Amino acid sequence: MTTKLSLPRFVTAVLALMFIWAILVTFAPLTDLGGMKVDGTGSDVFAKAAREVAEDHRGNLALVLIENGKVAQSHTMSIGKPVSGDSMFQMASVSKWVTAWGVMALVEAGKVDLDAPVSRYVKRWTLPRGDYPNERVTVRRLLSHTAGLTDDLGYCGFPPGAKLQPIEDSLSHAADACPLRTGAVRVGKEHGSWRYSGGGYTLLQLMIEEVSGEPFADYMDRTVLDPLGMENSTFRTSTAGAADVAEFFGADGGVAPHYRYTAAAAASLYSSANDMARFAQAHMPGPDGEVPGRGVISPGSLASLRAPEADLFGSAHWGLGVQLFARSTRGDLIFGHNGGNVPAVNNTVRIEAATGDAIVALSTGGRGIATRLGGAWTAQRRAAITPAMIYGTALRLTSPAEALMPLLWIVGGWATILAGSFRLRRRDRSRHPCAS
Repeated sequence: MTTKLSLPRFVTAVLALMFIWAILVTFAPLTDLGGMKVDGTGSDVFAKAAREVAEDHRGNLALVLIENGKVAQSHTMSIGKPVSGDSMFQMASVSKWVTAWGVMALVEAGKVDLDAPVSRYVKRWTLPRGDYPNERVTVRRLLSHTAGLTDDLGYCGFPPGAKLQPIEDSLSHAADACPLRTGAVRVGKEHGSWRYSGGGYTLLQLMIEEVSGEPFADYMDRTVLDPLGMENSTFRTSTAGAADVAEFFGADGGVAPHYRYTAAAAASLYSSANDMARFAQAHMPGPDGEVPGRGVISPGSLASLRAPEADLFGSAHWGLGVQLFARSTRGDLIFGHNGGNVPAVNNTVRIEAATGDAIVALSTGGRGIATRLGGAWTAQRRAAITPAMIYGTALRLTSPAEALMPLLWIVGGWATILAGSFRLRRRDRSRHPCAS
């Protein structure tokens, strides 16, 4: 004999199933970090990458593996124009991390105070007044995405041939804001709480120009990129279409447009795998006694960049311009940054400084292979899955179709659960017509 569920218990059971399904879809990438189960050493990541690239990747890719502070392996491939370790990729949001070095150089020079309001340094544009004091929008909070800005940028860039928007106009309302973003840089929530803001880095870009008295790209060349020996790196938007820039592909492997950005500090450093390896190594002692920071910024400033400034669900999540992915089995924070631009640009650089290990993965085309490789590398050495890893996995979505896919799976699953549940409910009622 069976007993029919009462209506409240039936509704509760259905809602529970729908909730479980949504959780499973949301966190499924973390069960194997995007389909890439890798055990053993960092070299195994490369072996897996080579197999997956040969089987599936539709675009170009440049990888560098660093072990004990030295380049251990590298790999490149392309379905079109060949790429090398010196080919320049658009770095997307990894740009923010390099920009943070530029800000810290101004701090060390005594020209910027991390805890001063950014309005002290920016005169060409004024942050609109809102419900929260603009004076609390400090340089530190902009670097850590805790200034209370609600732009949610998200820049999608300007297509070939389009004129770039002036930076002041972009701050007021970014013409290249991705769909569903407000595109306006303003304070819309309490200071101190974390919310990702590309607009905050565009504001820092303007601050750097005003404090240094130089165009942003010139300052970054002189202060950060040239001293680190990053000869194939620049923030200049005129780089688009240059011969040594990696070809752009969409998620389907077709040749794709090369979008350009007013918000260079947030989204448009161009760099090579070899240069980003040099940048990663600059966070570690050098083979000939070079200090971390290489004299561009001090070891103390490097420590400040990766010191936790924002938590997510009780886990260290963000430093100053740096994502904090996980705590390693050795107790060290694994840090770095992911990046994703339209149509299918995807990059990651991750470091475990205590061991001198790092991975650089740069790609265009395909479906988030760089972040999946970074996730697999992180999984080898993490002590536990953290919210930052979850967020990092979400950031591998680099095209509208990919971004919609989890939502479609959730909605489709809910529809199946509802249809199946009500079908079972009707059958149960037919078997127990007198039940209540």
